[in-house]
Amino acid sequence: MSNNETTAPTHFIRQIIERDLAAGKNQGRVHTRFPPEPNGYLHIGHAKSICLNFGIARDYHGLCNLRFDDTNPHKENEDYVNAIQEDVRWLGFDWEERLYYASDYFEKLYGYAVELIEAGKAYVCDLNAQQIREYRGTLTEPGRESPYRTRSVEENLELFRRIRAGEFPDGSRVLRARIDMASPNINMRDPTLYRIRHGVIHHQTGEEWCIYPMYDYTHPISDALEGVTHSLCTLEFEDHRPLYDWVLDNISIDCHPQQIEFSRLNLEYTVMSKRKLTQLVDEGLMAGWDDPRLPTIAGLRRRGYTPAAIRTFCERIGVTKSANSVEMGMLEACIREDLDQHARRALAVLDPLKVVIENYPEDRVEMLDAPYHPKDEAMGSRQLAFTRELYIDRADFREAANKKYKRLVSGGEVRLRNAYVIKCEQVIKNDSGEIVELRCSYDPQTLGANPVGRKVRGVIHWASASHGVRAEVRLYDRLFNHPAPDSDKSVGSFLEHLNPDSLRVVEAVVEPSLGQAVAGDRFQFEREGYFCVDPASSRERMIFNRTVGLRDTWAKIAEQDD
Repeated sequence: MSNNETTAPTHFIRQIIERDLAAGKNQGRVHTRFPPEPNGYLHIGHAKSICLNFGIARDYHGLCNLRFDDTNPHKENEDYVNAIQEDVRWLGFDWEERLYYASDYFEKLYGYAVELIEAGKAYVCDLNAQQIREYRGTLTEPGRESPYRTRSVEENLELFRRIRAGEFPDGSRVLRARIDMASPNINMRDPTLYRIRHGVIHHQTGEEWCIYPMYDYTHPISDALEGVTHSLCTLEFEDHRPLYDWVLDNISIDCHPQQIEFSRLNLEYTVMSKRKLTQLVDEGLMAGWDDPRLPTIAGLRRRGYTPAAIRTFCERIGVTKSANSVEMGMLEACIREDLDQHARRALAVLDPLKVVIENYPEDRVEMLDAPYHPKDEAMGSRQLAFTRELYIDRADFREAANKKYKRLVSGGEVRLRNAYVIKCEQVIKNDSGEIVELRCSYDPQTLGANPVGRKVRGVIHWASASHGVRAEVRLYDRLFNHPAPDSDKSVGSFLEHLNPDSLRVVEAVVEPSLGQAVAGDRFQFEREGYFCVDPASSRERMIFNRTVGLRDTWAKIAEQDD
């Protein structure tokens, strides 16, 4: 399949694959994989890799595996495994029957390690971790050979057998590749292949193993065993590619995937480090991995983002070799475009101010029909209850204002969305001078249209005081006050940039139809933004999360930061 047969934009990885296909490489196969470590939840950066790997396989009629890199059981668990699978499926991708674990290959990996020892290309080293670092050298100075580098093949085989049998404590010995301690690439200076880990229960293999292979050794072999043709990874692994190739070149395996690196996603006003995200969760600074303020896929899903919007975002940012930082506004534009087309409209008053329509009968309830979407009749309509007592948003009233203010003022008129024109006749204040109620009148001749010659300042939203539904609305803002919180060296920790106003909770009144909404339903609260029903919501307590505002506010934030 050539690129001009796909709808996806071209980029350097596609160009490489198309050259390979044209040359008949890999028997015309395209086989990729997504290999997450199950030590946390996936985030938007992983979404880029998911879309790339599964998208490449789809567009070139190939295959994509889901493989868990489960070689560090101290930090991994089954909950993370399940969450990752849920996220990949939610994004719209299917690995079919190709679900693998690196632990599936532990016996084969051990066998290949024995091959390296027998070939004189691996040895057991008794240096501890600190000593290994000291012997490794620096970027400008070569490393020093371990005093254990010259052990015989027989001694290394025996020690490695005893290591597997559990005879030695953690940290006492490792298996290292014998490559080149003077290599300009530090990754090639006799890297560690295996380390000892006692006292852990692996979520797949239980207590069967007390030694675990390192990622740089496990990954290329796992790729090869699965028949992967193109091993796509982020730029931080570029310096590891020589080791990837060395491992495969020095064992008896008949597949040699090609590692290709691309730039990782860096998103402004958040962090993409799994270690730092874990810290935010573990220290209770977030309400969990699915906190809507986090860039995790679970958090974005709870906030109301759609799979289509995230896929669009990943496509728009492109695939390059150059590291860059993506503006948050770009992600928000994608979800805004999607929800503008697909989200039903609703009325919600986030800061209620009571309105009494004095010339409207006290016992009357008028049901007004309102479309769910102004451009899509197929979405149908809902009924709004119009009553004598209403709520409008406090920001939609001023006692006095200039002509630019297009809402309600004392003595002025405004239209209620999908209802009548009302006029403010009287302002009621409490003893502190705070406005607590507006007394208004309505014009019964203005339902649906303004009389000829009638000037109305604007249109505002509202909710019936008696029929409206009380709801908790969670207003989310940027998580950090700095566009790159983990790169600011002037502070002691990225946590110092946490935005104390990243979550604000308000008590709102929403239209009656929203009382029947279920978790995951998405709406545009007219004039307010897009919102999603939270999973913790119930008939007794409706909870809505703000997904995104109606317009981009990030440009203004950037100006303020400058």
